[in-house]
Amino acid sequence: MSSTTVLDATFAALADATRRAMLARLAQGEASVNELAQPFRLALPTISKHLAVLERARLIEKRRDATRRLCRMRLEPLNQASEWIATYTSFWASTLDSLEEFASGDVNPARKPARRSRSRR
Repeated sequence: MSSTTVLDATFAALADATRRAMLARLAQGEASVNELAQPFRLALPTISKHLAVLERARLIEKRRDATRRLCRMRLEPLNQASEWIATYTSFWASTLDSLEEFASGDVNPARKPARRSRSRR
């Protein structure tokens, strides 16, 4: 999966409150499908669909333990999303700092940027 595809799948999976709640529960440790379903008033097939979305996004992995299906959280896709967000957080922080500097009058608005010389062909 490309990094763009991983990010798309991660953000799509995180867009739903039920899936975020499931991940919050899995952050505490491995859980069975029934344990994950317990806090929700949803049918088991609906829970399975939510888990399938999380699994396709590689945010969880499932395994069988006798008759139970256990899920655990995977951190790699969340780490990639966090890095992506951090990049844009840094960009916007510096942009807003520049805007604040301009608004406070620390920058001379009359000063024009230096013009580039054009070469003629």
